[in-house]
Amino acid sequence: MRVEFTVNGRRTCVDVEPRRTLADVLREELGFTGTHLGCEHGVCGACTVLVDGGAVRACLMFAVQADGSSVTTVEGLASEDGTMHPLQRAFCDNHGLQCGFCTPGMLMSALDLLHREPAPCRKQIREELSGNICRCTGYTGIVDAVEAAAQELNSMSADNGHQMTVDGGQ
Repeated sequence: MRVEFTVNGRRTCVDVEPRRTLADVLREELGFTGTHLGCEHGVCGACTVLVDGGAVRACLMFAVQADGSSVTTVEGLASEDGTMHPLQRAFCDNHGLQCGFCTPGMLMSALDLLHREPAPCRKQIREELSGNICRCTGYTGIVDAVEAAAQELNSMSADNGHQMTVDGGQ
């Protein structure tokens, strides 16, 4: 089947078998290997991407289901000039990553949270990220990072005098 969707702001068209998952197509056909595959059962959160602005487990979604949608992968967070998204910087600054395997899914889940709740409390952050498994960090640095990114994004909004979108656009 021919599937057309936008990935990280670029329109793409790909022929896929109906049984192929979005994660497999993103990784194998389109080269977006930041979408990690861990459990392939929707439990670990490593494959989390945004589809039409909401977090989904790409290992549980068929690529044909994304037809006509907008998909954002972790590769879509940084600016075209390579400048990291505030969320990415916060993960670095707050030691929110170690081995990095869970990081793309954590970033995308955190981005989804910040879309819906610009100033989440620590309890909300923990609850929202509880579906993402990290075996290295103990989560404290991750929670600190999301909190710091929320503060930075809100500060950027206030400084600009208007609403700034979480993905850095205005």
